[in-house]
Amino acid sequence: MGLMKKCWSLLFVFLVLFFLAACQSSEETTNKNNEKEETETPEGSTAEGELEPITFRLFDSDTSPDWVDNMDTPVGNKIKEDTGVTLKPEFDIEGGETKIPLMVASGEYPDLIVSKGAGQLVDAEALIDLAPLIEEHAPNLKEMLGDGINRLKWSKDDPSIYVLTTAPVDNQPMTPSYGAWIQHAVMKELGYPEINTLDDLKNIIFEYKELHPEIDGQPTIGLTMNTDSWRIQSSFLNSGFMMTGASDDGEYYIAPESYEAMLHYRRPVEKEVFKWWNDMNAEGLLDPEMFVQKNDQFEAKLASGRVLATIGPDYLMSSAQEALREEGKHERMYGVYPVTLNEEYVSHAYQSNGLQAGWGISISKDCEDPIRAIKFLDYLASEETQIMLNWGIEGEHYDIVDGERVISDEEWEKRNSDQDYLKNSGIGYTFLRYAPRYGDGVLDSTGQPFTVNTREIAMQNQTDIEKEVLAAYGVELWKDLYPQIDDFPVKPWGAAYNISIPANSELQGLNQRALDLTKQMVPRAVLASPDKFDDEWDSFMDALEKANVEKAEELYSELIQNTVELWSN
Repeated sequence: MGLMKKCWSLLFVFLVLFFLAACQSSEETTNKNNEKEETETPEGSTAEGELEPITFRLFDSDTSPDWVDNMDTPVGNKIKEDTGVTLKPEFDIEGGETKIPLMVASGEYPDLIVSKGAGQLVDAEALIDLAPLIEEHAPNLKEMLGDGINRLKWSKDDPSIYVLTTAPVDNQPMTPSYGAWIQHAVMKELGYPEINTLDDLKNIIFEYKELHPEIDGQPTIGLTMNTDSWRIQSSFLNSGFMMTGASDDGEYYIAPESYEAMLHYRRPVEKEVFKWWNDMNAEGLLDPEMFVQKNDQFEAKLASGRVLATIGPDYLMSSAQEALREEGKHERMYGVYPVTLNEEYVSHAYQSNGLQAGWGISISKDCEDPIRAIKFLDYLASEETQIMLNWGIEGEHYDIVDGERVISDEEWEKRNSDQDYLKNSGIGYTFLRYAPRYGDGVLDSTGQPFTVNTREIAMQNQTDIEKEVLAAYGVELWKDLYPQIDDFPVKPWGAAYNISIPANSELQGLNQRALDLTKQMVPRAVLASPDKFDDEWDSFMDALEKANVEKAEELYSELIQNTVELWSN
C-alpha cells in the first residue's frame, strides 16, 4: 500500500510539471506570435494590414469654402483610404484672434491647430515639439524642407519646432502676388494705354467710367477694395509699401541692411500713396461702400462685371475671376499690372521670402496619437500625394500620355469655369493647406512639375481677350510685366508678418493698439475732403506716437535681428 501511494505521488508531481511546461511553451509561442504581428503590422493598422480609422479634430484659423463634410470627394476619399485619417475641422473667419485665446483659457485643444502666429499657444505649453517626430517619422517632410528646416526653430532660447510651415517651398508663382487688377475691356477700348503709376491707373479709370457710367444696367464702380476683417491689411493698407518699392512684411517696413523695423505708415513716402486714395475718393472713382462691405459683397461686385479695377493680392481675386469666366464675361475678367506710386519705384511682388516660418500647423498636447498625426502630415508632403493634390486622380482628372501627366481640354474647361470644381474634386488648397507643399516651378522625380501652374499651361488656359491684351503689351504672361525673382535677394528675415510675437508681451499690446488706430484713422483720412487730408494724416501720426510706436519699433527690430541670427546659425 505504501509503495502504491508513493507511485501515485510521483505520477501526480510528473503530471503537474508536464502541465506547467506545456503552459510555458504555449505562452512563449503566443508571445512570439504577438511579437511577430506587432513587427509586421504598421502602427495604427489592423491585423489585416488596413489602417484603423482615426479622426483628428482640427482648428483652422481661416475659412475653407471648398471643404466637404467627411472629406467626401475623390481626393478626400483617397486620403482616407491611404491613411485611415478623417479630419474634423472647425474654421474661423477672424484668423483665430478670438478662438485661440478661448482655447488657452479653457486648457483644452483640438489635435491639430492651424494658426497665424502661435505665441499664445507656445506660452501656454499647448503644442508639442515636432523636431523629434520629424526626425524619426517624417522622411518626406525632411526632404521637402531641407536646410530650410532651421527656420522653423522657435527662438534663440527655445530651438523647438512647434509650427510646421504650410507655405509653398521654392515657389516661383505664375501669377503675381500683388498688383493693380484692371478689366481687359477697359484696356482694350482705351487702346492699351501705358500703365506704370498710380496716376496712370486713375486716368484710365476716369476715362472709361466717363464713357460707360453704367455696365449691364448697373452703376459703374471705378475702384473698390476688399476691406473685410484682416483683408483690409493685405489689400488696402498693404498698398502703402507695395506701391513704394517694398515687399509684404505685414505692418512693418524692414530696412534690408540693418534689419531695423518701422511701422510702414510712418515712412513719409507712404503719405503720398494714401493721398492718392484721397484724390480718388474726391473724384468719385472709389466705391462709397469700400470700407463697410463684407467679403461676399466685394466678390459679388467684381463678379457682376461693373468694377473696373481693384488693388490687392492674387488670392482675393480667384472667386470673382472664376465667376466671370463661368458667365462668359471674359472681357470683364482682370489682368494684373505692377503699378507703383511713380517710376522711381518697382514692384517687389516677386521678391522671395525663402522658406516661410511662423504660420502653419501644429500638433497639440491633447493629441492622443502624435506619431500618427506627424505621419499623416508626412503623407501629405510625399511626392505621390503632392501630385494628387495638384492634379487629381489619374484616369479621372488627368491621364498619363507618353509618360507625362496630361489634362484634357474638357477637364481644363471645368477647372477654369466651374466654381465648384475644386470643392467637388478635393483638388487644390483644400488639403494642400495642411502641410508644406512644393511650389510652382518645382519638378518631381520624373522631371515634371508638381503643380499645374506652369508657363505652358498658364498660356493654354488664357481666354482669347486675355491673350490679345497680353500681346498688346508685348508679353505672354502677367508675370512678364514684373521684375523677376532673380532681380532681388532672398529676404534673410523671411516674411516679417510670419514671425511669432510672444503672447501677452508688451510688443503684442503695442502692435494691436497701432493696428486699431490704423484701421480707424487711415480710412478717415482717405474719406476726408482733400483740404483736410494733411490734418487727418498728422493726427494719425500723432496718435501713433502717443501709442508708443517707437517702443514697438525698437522691440520689433530686436525680434527681426534675433530671427536673422537664429536662422543663420
